[in-house]
Amino acid sequence: MLNISDVKITDRLMKLDYSSLKKIKQTTKKNLFIRLLFYAFLLFLIICFLPWTQNVQSKGYVTTLYPEQRPQTINSIIAGKLEKWYIKEGDFVKKGDTILFISEIKSDYFDPNLINRMSEQINNKAKSIESYDGKLDAMQRQLETFKKLRDLKLEQAKNKLKQAKLKVKADSVDFIASEIQFSIAEKQFKRTNELYKQGLKSMKELEGANLKVQESMAKSISLENKLLVSRNEVVNALIDLSNIRNEYLEKTSKVESDQFSVQSEQLDAASSKVKLQNQLSNYQIRQGYYFITAPTDGFLTKLIRSGAGETIKEGEELVTIMPAKYDLAVEFYVDPIDYPLIKKGEKIRLIFDGWPAIFFRGWPNTSFGTYGGTVFAIDNYTSPNGKYRVMAIPDEKDKKWPEGIRVGGGAKSFALLNDVPIWYELWRNLNGFPPEYYTGSQQNHVITKKK
Repeated sequence: MLNISDVKITDRLMKLDYSSLKKIKQTTKKNLFIRLLFYAFLLFLIICFLPWTQNVQSKGYVTTLYPEQRPQTINSIIAGKLEKWYIKEGDFVKKGDTILFISEIKSDYFDPNLINRMSEQINNKAKSIESYDGKLDAMQRQLETFKKLRDLKLEQAKNKLKQAKLKVKADSVDFIASEIQFSIAEKQFKRTNELYKQGLKSMKELEGANLKVQESMAKSISLENKLLVSRNEVVNALIDLSNIRNEYLEKTSKVESDQFSVQSEQLDAASSKVKLQNQLSNYQIRQGYYFITAPTDGFLTKLIRSGAGETIKEGEELVTIMPAKYDLAVEFYVDPIDYPLIKKGEKIRLIFDGWPAIFFRGWPNTSFGTYGGTVFAIDNYTSPNGKYRVMAIPDEKDKKWPEGIRVGGGAKSFALLNDVPIWYELWRNLNGFPPEYYTGSQQNHVITKKK
Protein backbone atom coordinates (compact mmCIF):
# COMPACT_ATOMS: atom_id res chain seq x y z
CA MET A 1 0.00 0.00 0.00
CA LEU A 2 1.04 3.54 -0.75
CA ASN A 3 1.66 5.93 2.10
CA ILE A 4 1.34 9.69 2.08
CA SER A 5 5.04 10.28 1.34
CA ASP A 6 4.95 8.06 -1.75
CA VAL A 7 1.90 9.90 -3.09
CA LYS A 8 3.65 13.24 -2.63
CA ILE A 9 6.76 12.04 -4.44
CA THR A 10 4.66 10.68 -7.33
CA ASP A 11 2.82 14.00 -7.64
CA ARG A 12 6.09 15.88 -7.78
CA LEU A 13 7.45 13.58 -10.47
CA MET A 14 4.26 13.94 -12.52
CA LYS A 15 4.58 17.68 -12.37
CA LEU A 16 8.01 17.43 -13.93
CA ASP A 17 8.03 17.54 -17.69
CA TYR A 18 9.66 14.16 -18.32
CA SER A 19 8.66 12.37 -21.55
CA SER A 20 9.35 8.93 -20.10
CA LEU A 21 6.93 9.46 -17.27
CA LYS A 22 4.21 10.57 -19.69
CA LYS A 23 4.61 7.40 -21.77
CA ILE A 24 4.33 5.22 -18.68
CA LYS A 25 1.15 7.04 -17.62
CA GLN A 26 -0.60 6.73 -21.02
CA THR A 27 0.28 3.08 -21.35
CA THR A 28 -1.31 2.31 -17.98
CA LYS A 29 -4.61 4.04 -18.89
CA LYS A 30 -4.93 2.26 -22.26
CA ASN A 31 -4.39 -1.15 -20.73
CA LEU A 32 -7.02 -0.51 -18.09
CA PHE A 33 -9.61 0.63 -20.66
CA ILE A 34 -8.96 -2.38 -22.89
CA ARG A 35 -9.39 -4.72 -19.97
CA LEU A 36 -12.66 -3.07 -19.01
CA LEU A 37 -13.95 -3.43 -22.57
CA PHE A 38 -12.93 -7.06 -22.68
CA TYR A 39 -14.59 -7.92 -19.40
CA ALA A 40 -17.73 -5.99 -20.39
CA PHE A 41 -17.93 -7.82 -23.71
CA LEU A 42 -17.37 -11.13 -21.99
CA LEU A 43 -20.12 -10.32 -19.49
CA PHE A 44 -22.42 -9.30 -22.34
CA LEU A 45 -21.82 -12.60 -24.12
CA ILE A 46 -22.54 -14.53 -20.99
CA ILE A 47 -25.74 -12.56 -20.42
CA CYS A 48 -26.83 -13.09 -24.02
CA PHE A 49 -26.89 -16.84 -23.52
CA LEU A 50 -28.83 -16.70 -20.28
CA PRO A 51 -32.43 -18.00 -20.46
CA TRP A 52 -35.20 -15.42 -20.85
CA THR A 53 -38.92 -16.01 -20.38
CA GLN A 54 -40.96 -14.32 -23.07
CA ASN A 55 -44.06 -12.56 -21.75
CA VAL A 56 -46.94 -10.35 -22.77
CA GLN A 57 -47.40 -7.42 -20.42
CA SER A 58 -50.64 -5.47 -20.03
CA LYS A 59 -52.36 -3.12 -17.61
CA GLY A 60 -55.82 -3.69 -16.20
CA TYR A 61 -57.91 -3.35 -13.10
CA VAL A 62 -59.60 -5.51 -10.50
CA THR A 63 -63.23 -6.39 -11.15
CA THR A 64 -65.68 -9.18 -10.31
CA LEU A 65 -66.22 -12.37 -12.20
CA TYR A 66 -70.02 -12.11 -12.50
CA PRO A 67 -71.96 -8.99 -13.52
CA GLU A 68 -74.34 -9.13 -10.55
CA GLN A 69 -71.38 -8.90 -8.17
CA ARG A 70 -70.15 -5.56 -9.52
CA PRO A 71 -71.05 -2.13 -8.10
CA GLN A 72 -74.56 -1.22 -9.11
CA THR A 73 -76.98 1.65 -8.71
CA ILE A 74 -80.41 1.35 -7.17
CA ASN A 75 -83.05 3.16 -9.21
CA SER A 76 -86.57 4.28 -8.45
CA ILE A 77 -89.11 2.38 -10.52
CA ILE A 78 -91.76 5.09 -10.11
CA ALA A 79 -91.75 8.85 -9.77
CA GLY A 80 -92.22 10.13 -6.24
CA LYS A 81 -91.08 12.34 -3.40
CA LEU A 82 -88.30 11.45 -0.97
CA GLU A 83 -89.84 11.03 2.47
CA LYS A 84 -87.39 9.20 4.73
CA TRP A 85 -83.92 7.65 4.52
CA TYR A 86 -83.26 4.60 6.67
CA ILE A 87 -79.51 4.36 5.98
CA LYS A 88 -76.40 6.42 5.50
CA GLU A 89 -73.33 6.09 3.34
CA GLY A 90 -71.07 3.19 4.28
CA ASP A 91 -73.80 1.16 5.98
CA PHE A 92 -74.04 -2.55 5.44
CA VAL A 93 -77.46 -3.76 4.35
CA LYS A 94 -78.93 -7.17 3.75
CA LYS A 95 -81.06 -8.15 0.83
CA GLY A 96 -84.57 -6.76 1.32
CA ASP A 97 -83.61 -4.11 3.91
CA THR A 98 -85.45 -0.82 3.48
CA ILE A 99 -83.26 2.00 2.20
CA LEU A 100 -85.72 4.77 1.42
CA PHE A 101 -89.43 5.53 1.55
CA ILE A 102 -91.00 7.66 -1.18
CA SER A 103 -94.53 9.02 -1.46
CA GLU A 104 -96.83 9.43 -4.43
CA ILE A 105 -96.83 12.57 -6.58
CA LYS A 106 -99.31 11.53 -9.30
CA SER A 107 -102.94 12.50 -8.71
CA ASP A 108 -104.18 9.19 -10.14
CA TYR A 109 -102.87 7.38 -7.06
CA PHE A 110 -103.67 9.86 -4.25
CA ASP A 111 -106.75 7.96 -3.01
CA PRO A 112 -105.75 6.06 0.15
CA ASN A 113 -108.59 3.55 -0.44
CA LEU A 114 -107.67 2.98 -4.06
CA ILE A 115 -107.08 -0.75 -3.59
CA ASN A 116 -110.38 -1.32 -1.76
CA ARG A 117 -112.38 0.64 -4.30
CA MET A 118 -110.81 -1.25 -7.14
CA SER A 119 -111.62 -4.54 -5.39
CA GLU A 120 -115.27 -3.45 -5.08
CA GLN A 121 -115.39 -2.70 -8.80
CA ILE A 122 -114.02 -6.14 -9.56
CA ASN A 123 -116.63 -7.78 -7.29
CA ASN A 124 -119.45 -5.82 -8.94
CA LYS A 125 -118.19 -6.79 -12.36
CA ALA A 126 -118.08 -10.43 -11.26
CA LYS A 127 -121.72 -10.23 -10.14
CA SER A 128 -122.62 -8.66 -13.48
CA ILE A 129 -121.00 -11.61 -15.24
CA GLU A 130 -123.02 -13.99 -13.06
CA SER A 131 -126.24 -12.15 -14.00
CA TYR A 132 -125.39 -12.67 -17.65
CA ASP A 133 -125.10 -16.38 -16.91
CA GLY A 134 -128.63 -16.34 -15.43
CA LYS A 135 -129.98 -14.48 -18.43
CA LEU A 136 -128.37 -16.95 -20.79
CA ASP A 137 -129.91 -19.86 -18.86
CA ALA A 138 -133.38 -18.27 -19.08
CA MET A 139 -132.98 -17.70 -22.80
CA GLN A 140 -131.80 -21.26 -23.26
CA ARG A 141 -134.93 -22.54 -21.48
CA GLN A 142 -137.08 -20.26 -23.64
CA LEU A 143 -135.37 -21.59 -26.73
CA GLU A 144 -136.00 -25.17 -25.66
CA THR A 145 -139.68 -24.34 -25.02
CA PHE A 146 -140.02 -22.83 -28.47
CA LYS A 147 -138.50 -25.91 -30.00
CA LYS A 148 -140.94 -28.17 -28.16
CA LEU A 149 -143.92 -26.01 -29.22
CA ARG A 150 -142.63 -25.98 -32.76
CA ASP A 151 -142.41 -29.75 -32.81
CA LEU A 152 -145.97 -30.06 -31.46
CA LYS A 153 -147.35 -27.54 -33.94
CA LEU A 154 -145.56 -29.21 -36.79
CA GLU A 155 -146.91 -32.59 -35.74
CA GLN A 156 -150.44 -31.13 -35.58
CA ALA A 157 -150.04 -29.49 -38.99
CA LYS A 158 -148.68 -32.70 -40.47
CA ASN A 159 -151.68 -34.63 -39.15
CA LYS A 160 -154.02 -32.02 -40.61
CA LEU A 161 -152.20 -32.28 -43.92
CA LYS A 162 -152.52 -36.02 -43.82
CA GLN A 163 -156.26 -35.75 -43.11
CA ALA A 164 -156.64 -33.32 -45.99
CA LYS A 165 -154.85 -35.66 -48.36
CA LEU A 166 -157.05 -38.57 -47.25
CA LYS A 167 -160.15 -36.43 -47.78
CA VAL A 168 -158.90 -35.59 -51.25
CA LYS A 169 -158.63 -39.27 -52.01
CA ALA A 170 -162.15 -39.93 -50.73
CA ASP A 171 -163.60 -36.99 -52.65
CA SER A 172 -161.74 -38.13 -55.73
CA VAL A 173 -163.38 -41.56 -55.49
CA ASP A 174 -166.85 -39.97 -55.04
CA PHE A 175 -166.22 -37.63 -57.93
CA ILE A 176 -165.15 -40.49 -60.20
CA ALA A 177 -168.26 -42.48 -59.16
CA SER A 178 -170.46 -39.46 -59.93
CA GLU A 179 -168.82 -39.12 -63.32
CA ILE A 180 -169.58 -42.77 -64.05
CA GLN A 181 -173.20 -42.31 -62.92
CA PHE A 182 -173.49 -39.20 -65.06
CA SER A 183 -172.12 -41.11 -68.05
CA ILE A 184 -174.60 -43.96 -67.42
CA ALA A 185 -177.47 -41.49 -67.04
CA GLU A 186 -176.57 -39.84 -70.34
CA LYS A 187 -176.48 -43.20 -72.13
CA GLN A 188 -179.83 -44.19 -70.62
CA PHE A 189 -181.30 -40.83 -71.67
CA LYS A 190 -180.10 -41.33 -75.24
CA ARG A 191 -181.60 -44.85 -75.44
CA THR A 192 -184.82 -43.66 -73.89
CA ASN A 193 -184.95 -40.77 -76.31
CA GLU A 194 -184.48 -43.15 -79.29
CA LEU A 195 -187.13 -45.49 -77.94
CA TYR A 196 -189.38 -42.48 -77.36
CA LYS A 197 -189.00 -41.48 -80.97
CA GLN A 198 -189.88 -45.03 -82.00
CA GLY A 199 -192.87 -44.87 -79.74
CA LEU A 200 -191.61 -47.51 -77.42
CA LYS A 201 -191.16 -45.22 -74.39
CA SER A 202 -193.48 -42.68 -72.97
CA MET A 203 -192.81 -39.05 -72.37
CA LYS A 204 -192.82 -39.66 -68.66
CA GLU A 205 -189.99 -42.16 -68.94
CA LEU A 206 -188.06 -39.76 -71.16
CA GLU A 207 -188.48 -36.96 -68.67
CA GLY A 208 -187.43 -39.31 -65.83
CA ALA A 209 -184.28 -40.27 -67.71
CA ASN A 210 -183.57 -36.57 -68.39
CA LEU A 211 -184.07 -35.83 -64.70
CA LYS A 212 -181.59 -38.53 -63.75
CA VAL A 213 -179.07 -36.97 -66.14
CA GLN A 214 -179.54 -33.58 -64.54
CA GLU A 215 -179.27 -35.04 -61.03
CA SER A 216 -176.10 -36.94 -61.94
CA MET A 217 -174.63 -33.82 -63.49
CA ALA A 218 -175.45 -31.75 -60.40
CA LYS A 219 -174.05 -34.41 -58.13
CA SER A 220 -170.88 -34.65 -60.20
CA ILE A 221 -170.44 -30.89 -60.14
CA SER A 222 -171.00 -30.86 -56.36
CA LEU A 223 -168.51 -33.65 -55.82
CA GLU A 224 -165.99 -31.94 -58.12
CA ASN A 225 -166.39 -28.77 -56.11
CA LYS A 226 -165.97 -30.76 -52.93
CA LEU A 227 -162.80 -32.33 -54.38
CA LEU A 228 -161.42 -28.90 -55.21
CA VAL A 229 -162.16 -27.75 -51.68
CA SER A 230 -160.34 -30.79 -50.29
CA ARG A 231 -157.36 -30.10 -52.53
CA ASN A 232 -157.42 -26.50 -51.36
CA GLU A 233 -157.39 -27.73 -47.78
CA VAL A 234 -154.23 -29.73 -48.57
CA VAL A 235 -152.60 -26.59 -49.95
CA ASN A 236 -153.71 -24.67 -46.86
CA ALA A 237 -152.29 -27.41 -44.63
CA LEU A 238 -148.96 -27.16 -46.47
CA ILE A 239 -149.02 -23.39 -46.06
CA ASP A 240 -149.80 -23.74 -42.35
CA LEU A 241 -146.97 -26.21 -41.99
CA SER A 242 -144.56 -23.77 -43.67
CA ASN A 243 -145.90 -20.87 -41.59
CA ILE A 244 -145.30 -22.82 -38.40
CA ARG A 245 -141.73 -23.55 -39.43
CA ASN A 246 -141.11 -19.93 -40.36
CA GLU A 247 -142.78 -18.63 -37.21
CA TYR A 248 -140.74 -20.72 -34.82
CA LEU A 249 -137.61 -20.27 -36.89
CA GLU A 250 -138.04 -16.53 -36.44
CA LYS A 251 -138.68 -16.92 -32.71
CA THR A 252 -135.73 -19.25 -32.13
CA SER A 253 -133.48 -17.10 -34.31
CA LYS A 254 -134.39 -14.04 -32.26
CA VAL A 255 -133.67 -15.88 -29.01
CA GLU A 256 -130.37 -17.18 -30.37
CA SER A 257 -129.48 -13.68 -31.56
CA ASP A 258 -130.26 -12.37 -28.09
CA GLN A 259 -128.10 -15.13 -26.66
CA PHE A 260 -125.15 -14.08 -28.81
CA SER A 261 -125.69 -10.47 -27.78
CA VAL A 262 -125.73 -11.44 -24.11
CA GLN A 263 -122.63 -13.60 -24.59
CA SER A 264 -120.89 -10.66 -26.26
CA GLU A 265 -121.84 -8.40 -23.36
CA GLN A 266 -120.66 -11.07 -20.95
CA LEU A 267 -117.30 -11.27 -22.73
CA ASP A 268 -117.02 -7.49 -22.62
CA ALA A 269 -117.74 -7.61 -18.90
CA ALA A 270 -115.15 -10.37 -18.44
CA SER A 271 -112.63 -8.30 -20.40
CA SER A 272 -113.40 -5.30 -18.21
CA LYS A 273 -112.94 -7.49 -15.15
CA VAL A 274 -109.52 -8.62 -16.40
CA LYS A 275 -108.53 -4.99 -17.01
CA LEU A 276 -109.65 -4.06 -13.51
CA GLN A 277 -107.71 -6.99 -12.06
CA ASN A 278 -104.67 -5.87 -14.04
CA GLN A 279 -105.05 -2.34 -12.67
CA LEU A 280 -105.46 -3.73 -9.16
CA SER A 281 -102.26 -5.75 -9.52
CA ASN A 282 -100.46 -2.68 -10.87
CA TYR A 283 -101.67 -0.60 -7.93
CA GLN A 284 -100.59 -3.26 -5.43
CA ILE A 285 -97.18 -3.61 -7.08
CA ARG A 286 -96.81 0.16 -7.27
CA GLN A 287 -97.43 0.49 -3.55
CA GLY A 288 -94.61 -2.01 -3.03
CA TYR A 289 -92.30 0.37 -4.89
CA TYR A 290 -92.83 3.07 -2.26
CA PHE A 291 -90.14 1.31 -0.22
CA ILE A 292 -86.76 1.14 -1.94
CA THR A 293 -85.03 -2.04 -0.75
CA ALA A 294 -81.55 -3.49 -1.14
CA PRO A 295 -81.32 -5.98 -4.05
CA THR A 296 -78.43 -7.84 -2.42
CA ASP A 297 -76.18 -7.90 0.64
CA GLY A 298 -73.64 -5.14 0.39
CA PHE A 299 -72.29 -1.75 1.40
CA LEU A 300 -73.86 1.54 0.39
CA THR A 301 -71.05 3.53 -1.15
CA LYS A 302 -72.70 6.74 -2.37
CA LEU A 303 -76.05 8.52 -2.03
CA ILE A 304 -76.75 10.08 -5.41
CA ARG A 305 -79.92 11.84 -4.23
CA SER A 306 -80.21 13.08 -0.67
CA GLY A 307 -82.50 15.12 1.52
CA ALA A 308 -86.23 14.84 2.12
CA GLY A 309 -89.01 16.37 0.09
CA GLU A 310 -87.17 16.21 -3.22
CA THR A 311 -89.03 14.77 -6.17
CA ILE A 312 -87.50 12.09 -8.36
CA LYS A 313 -88.35 10.79 -11.80
CA GLU A 314 -89.00 7.25 -12.94
CA GLY A 315 -85.77 5.26 -13.26
CA GLU A 316 -83.67 7.92 -11.55
CA GLU A 317 -80.54 6.71 -9.73
CA LEU A 318 -80.69 7.00 -5.95
CA VAL A 319 -77.80 5.14 -4.32
CA THR A 320 -74.82 2.97 -5.26
CA ILE A 321 -74.29 -0.41 -3.60
CA MET A 322 -71.31 -2.75 -3.63
CA PRO A 323 -72.21 -6.42 -3.08
CA ALA A 324 -70.61 -7.93 -0.01
CA LYS A 325 -69.87 -11.30 -1.60
CA TYR A 326 -68.04 -11.37 -4.88
CA ASP A 327 -65.50 -13.37 -6.81
CA LEU A 328 -62.50 -11.26 -7.76
CA ALA A 329 -61.10 -11.19 -11.25
CA VAL A 330 -58.72 -9.02 -13.24
CA GLU A 331 -59.71 -7.45 -16.51
CA PHE A 332 -56.90 -6.40 -18.84
CA TYR A 333 -56.40 -5.69 -22.51
CA VAL A 334 -53.87 -7.09 -24.96
CA ASP A 335 -52.77 -5.83 -28.37
CA PRO A 336 -54.07 -7.62 -31.46
CA ILE A 337 -50.51 -8.80 -32.22
CA ASP A 338 -50.42 -10.65 -28.88
CA TYR A 339 -54.01 -11.90 -29.03
CA PRO A 340 -53.20 -15.31 -30.63
CA LEU A 341 -50.80 -16.07 -27.75
CA ILE A 342 -53.46 -15.78 -25.03
CA LYS A 343 -55.47 -18.94 -24.49
CA LYS A 344 -58.19 -19.86 -22.05
CA GLY A 345 -56.70 -21.58 -19.00
CA GLU A 346 -53.26 -20.02 -19.50
CA LYS A 347 -51.24 -19.15 -16.38
CA ILE A 348 -50.33 -15.50 -15.82
CA ARG A 349 -48.65 -13.42 -13.09
CA LEU A 350 -50.31 -10.38 -11.56
CA ILE A 351 -49.10 -7.31 -9.68
CA PHE A 352 -51.67 -5.28 -7.74
CA ASP A 353 -51.41 -1.56 -7.05
CA GLY A 354 -50.60 -0.92 -3.40
CA TRP A 355 -48.81 -4.25 -2.87
CA PRO A 356 -45.02 -4.02 -3.21
CA ALA A 357 -43.56 -6.34 -5.80
CA ILE A 358 -40.20 -6.96 -7.41
CA PHE A 359 -40.75 -8.48 -10.80
CA PHE A 360 -38.12 -9.42 -13.35
CA ARG A 361 -39.85 -9.89 -16.66
CA GLY A 362 -37.38 -12.41 -17.97
CA TRP A 363 -36.83 -14.26 -14.68
CA PRO A 364 -40.19 -14.75 -12.99
CA ASN A 365 -38.67 -17.32 -10.66
CA THR A 366 -36.72 -14.57 -8.94
CA SER A 367 -39.73 -12.26 -8.62
CA PHE A 368 -41.49 -11.45 -5.35
CA GLY A 369 -44.91 -9.96 -4.56
CA THR A 370 -46.65 -11.37 -7.63
CA TYR A 371 -49.77 -13.50 -7.63
CA GLY A 372 -50.94 -16.26 -9.92
CA GLY A 373 -53.93 -16.08 -12.21
CA THR A 374 -55.66 -18.13 -14.88
CA VAL A 375 -57.25 -16.79 -18.07
CA PHE A 376 -60.99 -17.31 -17.70
CA ALA A 377 -62.45 -15.63 -20.80
CA ILE A 378 -61.27 -13.81 -23.91
CA ASP A 379 -63.36 -11.51 -26.09
CA ASN A 380 -63.58 -12.36 -29.76
CA TYR A 381 -63.88 -8.74 -30.81
CA THR A 382 -61.91 -5.62 -30.04
CA SER A 383 -62.96 -3.11 -27.41
CA PRO A 384 -63.33 0.63 -28.17
CA ASN A 385 -59.66 1.07 -27.30
CA GLY A 386 -58.66 -1.23 -30.17
CA LYS A 387 -57.50 -4.08 -27.92
CA TYR A 388 -58.93 -7.42 -26.85
CA ARG A 389 -60.35 -7.77 -23.36
CA VAL A 390 -59.17 -10.71 -21.23
CA MET A 391 -60.64 -11.86 -17.91
CA ALA A 392 -58.42 -13.67 -15.37
CA ILE A 393 -59.37 -15.39 -12.12
CA PRO A 394 -57.20 -16.51 -9.17
CA ASP A 395 -55.05 -19.57 -9.68
CA GLU A 396 -56.24 -22.16 -7.18
CA LYS A 397 -52.82 -23.80 -7.11
CA ASP A 398 -51.03 -20.54 -6.32
CA LYS A 399 -51.14 -18.39 -3.18
CA LYS A 400 -54.30 -16.45 -2.48
CA TRP A 401 -54.70 -12.92 -3.67
CA PRO A 402 -54.36 -10.19 -1.00
CA GLU A 403 -57.39 -9.74 1.21
CA GLY A 404 -57.28 -5.98 0.96
CA ILE A 405 -57.63 -5.52 -2.78
CA ARG A 406 -60.84 -3.85 -3.87
CA VAL A 407 -62.82 -3.72 -7.05
CA GLY A 408 -61.52 -0.98 -9.30
CA GLY A 409 -57.89 -1.18 -8.17
CA GLY A 410 -55.11 -1.24 -10.74
CA ALA A 411 -53.25 -4.36 -11.76
CA LYS A 412 -50.54 -5.46 -14.16
CA SER A 413 -50.57 -8.83 -15.85
CA PHE A 414 -47.76 -10.86 -17.36
CA ALA A 415 -48.62 -13.78 -19.59
CA LEU A 416 -45.58 -16.07 -19.53
CA LEU A 417 -44.68 -17.79 -22.80
CA ASN A 418 -41.53 -19.69 -23.81
CA ASP A 419 -37.97 -19.73 -22.46
CA VAL A 420 -35.49 -18.37 -25.03
CA PRO A 421 -31.91 -16.96 -24.88
CA ILE A 422 -31.58 -13.26 -24.21
CA TRP A 423 -29.82 -12.70 -27.55
CA TYR A 424 -32.90 -14.10 -29.34
CA GLU A 425 -35.22 -11.81 -27.40
CA LEU A 426 -33.02 -8.80 -28.20
CA TRP A 427 -32.93 -9.76 -31.87
CA ARG A 428 -36.76 -10.19 -31.88
CA ASN A 429 -37.41 -6.81 -30.29
CA LEU A 430 -34.94 -5.02 -32.59
CA ASN A 431 -36.76 -6.45 -35.62
CA GLY A 432 -40.23 -5.87 -34.15
CA PHE A 433 -41.24 -9.52 -34.42
CA PRO A 434 -44.05 -10.87 -32.21
CA PRO A 435 -43.34 -13.64 -29.72
CA GLU A 436 -43.42 -17.05 -31.32
CA TYR A 437 -46.72 -18.90 -31.27
CA TYR A 438 -46.28 -21.89 -28.98
CA THR A 439 -48.87 -24.56 -28.24
CA GLY A 440 -49.18 -27.41 -25.84
CA SER A 441 -47.06 -27.45 -22.71
CA GLN A 442 -44.91 -24.57 -23.90
CA GLN A 443 -47.83 -22.22 -23.81
CA ASN A 444 -48.54 -22.47 -20.08
CA HIS A 445 -45.25 -21.57 -18.45
CA VAL A 446 -44.91 -23.11 -15.01
CA ILE A 447 -43.05 -21.19 -12.33
CA THR A 448 -41.40 -23.02 -9.46
CA LYS A 449 -42.01 -20.93 -6.39
CA LYS A 450 -39.43 -20.71 -3.68
CA LYS A 451 -40.66 -21.71 -0.26
